[in-house]
Amino acid sequence: MLSVVVSGLRGRWASFLGGFLALVLGVGMLTATGLGLAAVLDPPGRAPERFASSPVVVLGQDRLTVEVRRGPGTALVSRPLDRPQPVDTALLRELRTRWTLTENPADVRHPDAVGLGAPADLVRAVVGDRAQVLTGAERRRADPDHERDGHELTGLNALLGTAGGVAAFVSVFVVASVFAFSVALRRREFGLLRTSGATPGQVRRLLLAEATALGVTASAAGCALGGLAAPPMARALVDRGLAPEWFAHAAGGSAGWPYHLAFWTGLCVALAGAVAAAHRAGRTGPVDALREADVDRDVLPPGRALLGAGLLAAGLGLLVWTYATEPEALLKRKTYTTLPMLLTGGAALLAPLLVRPVARLLPVPRGGAVGLLVRENGAAAVRRTAAVAAPVLVTVALAGTLFGASESVARAKETEARERTAAAYVAEGPAVKLPPRTDGGAVVAASGPTSLFVRDGAEAVVKYGARAVADPAAFAELSRLPVVAGDLRDLDDRSIVVNEEFERRRVGEEVEVWRADGSGPVRLRVAAVLARGTGDNGPYVTRAQAPGAVLDRLESDRPLPAAGDSSAAPAAGNRAAATGLRLVLLLVLLYTVIALASTLLMATSVRGGELASLRLAGATRAQALRAVTGEAVLAVAIGTALGLGVTAAVLGALGAGLAALSAPVVLAVPWLPTGAAAGVCALVAVAASALPAWRLSR
Repeated sequence: MLSVVVSGLRGRWASFLGGFLALVLGVGMLTATGLGLAAVLDPPGRAPERFASSPVVVLGQDRLTVEVRRGPGTALVSRPLDRPQPVDTALLRELRTRWTLTENPADVRHPDAVGLGAPADLVRAVVGDRAQVLTGAERRRADPDHERDGHELTGLNALLGTAGGVAAFVSVFVVASVFAFSVALRRREFGLLRTSGATPGQVRRLLLAEATALGVTASAAGCALGGLAAPPMARALVDRGLAPEWFAHAAGGSAGWPYHLAFWTGLCVALAGAVAAAHRAGRTGPVDALREADVDRDVLPPGRALLGAGLLAAGLGLLVWTYATEPEALLKRKTYTTLPMLLTGGAALLAPLLVRPVARLLPVPRGGAVGLLVRENGAAAVRRTAAVAAPVLVTVALAGTLFGASESVARAKETEARERTAAAYVAEGPAVKLPPRTDGGAVVAASGPTSLFVRDGAEAVVKYGARAVADPAAFAELSRLPVVAGDLRDLDDRSIVVNEEFERRRVGEEVEVWRADGSGPVRLRVAAVLARGTGDNGPYVTRAQAPGAVLDRLESDRPLPAAGDSSAAPAAGNRAAATGLRLVLLLVLLYTVIALASTLLMATSVRGGELASLRLAGATRAQALRAVTGEAVLAVAIGTALGLGVTAAVLGALGAGLAALSAPVVLAVPWLPTGAAAGVCALVAVAASALPAWRLSR
């Protein structure tokens, strides 16, 4: 058996090249992203900066702890505060009487942390539960950029996880497609093996052995490639400001689990892609050695049809369910990244069933023999057409859904930001200052970010990002917020403006909240209720309920020295998300190029007899080439149409979700990325079909 496998791989290396390259690329991406994730999950210890010379740091409480109900009993839940609380004044006096403290001159009156050189056990005995005692690497928690590093690592985690997940998802389809089409082309070979006495089990074991050999070699090469690619990838992320400086050195670390995960995943992908093909090959009968017809039969096995229909139904069902129960989830990156994969996978599996009806709908030229031949050949050779259309479908669908959904959400947020203010001039930036009073009668509304902690029933505490208003009257005059109940003019120091996400949202009800510094709880009366929108509508309080809030936005109906001349500053884009989307599209496009080139080279290389028959029937060499390349373009067009169908379903659900949230419905159809992806696919398809056809038609 082994000698047969080795000789088969050596003799048909060209038919396995596409699957091999796709698997190497997928395993390499998994290895590189895995090494990056290993560095993120276990970052190197960084020396503290603020209290580097102090072996012990006393830090004010930086988490809010609230008792909630858990079943028949209660439990404590914690939520991070925006900033640590100041250290208790009495505790500071007690510490100063015992030891010399290291303090920041800027906040000597109410410091949130102090350093001291004393035994940690003695300090803990004095501090008790009034503050936190930090030693060693934990002293980094007192540094001002500690939270910023956490936010960077969260975005980096999402970027690497998305890239690795898409690599695994697409590689399964590419490898499975290459194996399936290779088996279809080897039908006569398997028929001869059956004629010579081979059992169905032996045929299946032959294919699985080929897949194992391919998987082992490709996975090993991919692991080596990923190990080499991880450091340059990390440096590129650092250069673009998407990762902290230390990531460039840590990503090429010595963690072993990414290599194991990538290797065994690659091997499983190869075997999974070959299982269905091996089962179909085992069903080949001896009579297939004599079959010459090119019209495909039984192109959609029951198992593939059931799996494809299940994925398609699951994707559509989850879209409808999410819209009906939690429409705001449709705006989240996790949703519009994962749900399209279900729809895309289902459509790709059902591609042989969809090829003929879609081909009839596309405007293929009917005049002349070449146009007729293109349409009929594309409809007859369903396996070949579907094998070309499936990777195109995946590329166009992912490009359309990922770019379209992210751009649509960004545009909806920008439109909503413009529409919720009547101010002619807006200034945004860190620590903007209120302008001096003037006699011109200008209305100036200033606000800044804060946080509020609110009970969600009796079982949870939710942290809301809120806005603190400096002048409630000016805020009410200039705001055009989507109020569904109440009046913004009723906002004062003892009230709150909530949105429809709040459990208590009736005007006049009282809401129990904790402030950003953990103080509270206080009971605030609901003055007005806002529509949910894209997630930035409220809550709003006055600065009396937002200790430490810094103004970062000024709105005015007249020009002011502190305000620019823009109607509303657009929200800053998420660079990590945009970079991740471009990386994912490039990765998928590489897979598609490999799949298209491999499939069409295999398919066209066995059409020598067909091309010779065309020439004998009177077709010129140019006409034969136009027929072959026309079929390739038709298959690409079918894949593009199916991909646009998936895009339309996802963007349609997103638009319905925005409407349900009373947010602006501003859908962005990503014609540029989808058109570019389809154009590249068409060029590769034409080249991969024309070159062997030119050689065979000589």
